[in-house]
Amino acid sequence: MGFDQYHEPANELPEETRTFARMIASLAEEAEAINWYEQRMAVEKNRTAKAIMKDAQKEEFKHFGMDLEFLLRMKPVWKDILQGILFKEGSIVDHADDAEENAPDE
Repeated sequence: MGFDQYHEPANELPEETRTFARMIASLAEEAEAINWYEQRMAVEKNRTAKAIMKDAQKEEFKHFGMDLEFLLRMKPVWKDILQGILFKEGSIVDHADDAEENAPDE
């Protein structure tokens, strides 16, 4: 795997920014793994193989959630916006617009 997650010279970035970039990369990798398992399960005919894949995918959900929580703790404004969107009934777009508008400046 390459280390091209930086858009600025890595040696000029503070450690906190480099950690954030690593965790963003990890979050993306976990999302990709979840997607791979979803596709594999969609076509797998063997029940045992499919059950194993489903179990593995659940672990990827856990990793995704842990990565996301870490990132939200690093960026409180991100957490504020997501709290205004997630786990709510109604229009996702309307909730997102309201959450963005009401988010505090960092």
